[in-house]
Amino acid sequence: MLCWRTASAISAGSGWWAPCVRGRRRFLSMAKSKFEYVRDFEADDTCLPNCWIVVRLDGRNFHRFSEQHEFKKPNDDRALQLMTRCAQTVMQELEDIAIAYGQSDEYSFVFKKKSRWFKRRASKFMTHVVSQFASSYVFYWKDYFKDQQLLYPPGFDGRIVLYPSNQNLKDYLSWRQADCHINNLYNTVFWMLVQRSGLTPVQAQDRLQGTLAGDKNEILFSEFNINYNNEPLMYRKGTVLIWQKINEVVTKKIKLPKEAEEKEVEVTRAKTKVVPLHCDIIGDQFWEEYPEILAEDS
Repeated sequence: MLCWRTASAISAGSGWWAPCVRGRRRFLSMAKSKFEYVRDFEADDTCLPNCWIVVRLDGRNFHRFSEQHEFKKPNDDRALQLMTRCAQTVMQELEDIAIAYGQSDEYSFVFKKKSRWFKRRASKFMTHVVSQFASSYVFYWKDYFKDQQLLYPPGFDGRIVLYPSNQNLKDYLSWRQADCHINNLYNTVFWMLVQRSGLTPVQAQDRLQGTLAGDKNEILFSEFNINYNNEPLMYRKGTVLIWQKINEVVTKKIKLPKEAEEKEVEVTRAKTKVVPLHCDIIGDQFWEEYPEILAEDS
């Protein structure tokens, strides 16, 4: 006996049928429609095999977004923690991500070299990451900006880059962390000049034009008594997300033999979670401490 979807399909000439088998529908292709040729226009965007797939997303027009939502300068812990929460959600949903790195309004997600997710289609990788991240940003906003209403939906753009070797990938992540340091040092000095010295943004920019890292450190120390090396690691190093096994203590109710009532007992179990780290990833120490990230069979 055919189900209602079968009758509808046949009457509409859709070219497929769906007989009910023990309550389940089964879809089988019978014939191609004359319109199916349009599929030939789809470009092949399959990522090359044996390459690390990096999806990097950036906030769209976040300078304006941060101003309208009154982000604290030079760094807003709420905004940075929200970004990390969203990135953790992405990794938990797409478990083939080996490592992620974030700073400011950007995050990079690294899929394993042998990943077969989405048949390695670049558009699928990018759209899944960006859509999951953007929806999480709106969903978790109230957890971090309790007194600040979200005035309009934020936007994010993404790109795909392939890296064939482990060294290429390490250099990419080193580049992003070096960028974090350069930008944060500049922003720290810039906002000190504006907020504490009373300079206008244009005057502060002119003051810093042509200065090197040493010059900026000297301004911070001599004029504001700030040792840049004592600034929080999250600001200077960004955030690294990795998978780690951690012991989690949970309370369970069990009923013991010859006992009338259930008792609560604490049970320790190992669980793999996405853990944020604020550390150096340019040197060798990080990679020696977490070799499983680059392991072929990870």
